[in-house]
Amino acid sequence: MTNENLQTVETYLDSHYGEDKQLRSIMQSIEEAGMPSISVAAGYGRLLTVLALSSRAEHALEIGALGGYSGLCILRGLTSGGKLTSLELRSEYAELAHRNLTLAGYGDQVEYRIGEALDSLKQLEEEEKKFDFFFIDADKENYANYLEYAIRLARPGAIIAVDNLLLQGRTMNPEKQGPSVQAMRKFIDAMAHDERLASAMMPAYDGLAVTVVK
Repeated sequence: MTNENLQTVETYLDSHYGEDKQLRSIMQSIEEAGMPSISVAAGYGRLLTVLALSSRAEHALEIGALGGYSGLCILRGLTSGGKLTSLELRSEYAELAHRNLTLAGYGDQVEYRIGEALDSLKQLEEEEKKFDFFFIDADKENYANYLEYAIRLARPGAIIAVDNLLLQGRTMNPEKQGPSVQAMRKFIDAMAHDERLASAMMPAYDGLAVTVVK
């Protein structure tokens, strides 16, 4: 299937879902704030909800909050009273995300930790926190480090979802050799061969990996 045909399939399937007013409001707030339009694709946002629901996750961790789009998708799938811990480098992004999730009715179910994600992950490990569900969507050069922390912070059977495997096609283009591209290639290969994980990678949108910690 060509890229053009794949996009047509994505558009066709997405068209069967009505407009989600809460998610649309979040997207508008991101645009109005002048933030990058890099939220998870709508189809994968729905998948995050389904994965969280099917795993009966209670405690989730996301790396990269942006404006709260993925956070809302995850929170919708958590068990009643479930909690989301969200790591975000920039305080203004976390503030917008928290406002959006508060408007959606989830403000008291999310905790933001501001700063370098690796520092926050180290702190969470020192606090002996454990999570049932993870979503990684942040700086690509640290994906391998984020995955290692996720495995250490995971309860057995936890799900880890990872966005942007394809980097808009750059990952597959041998002419592209930037640091993010090289890091992503190594990450994909490592995930595929990690015996601690059972994983699958999906090519739609910008690529998503879903893995279960054994």
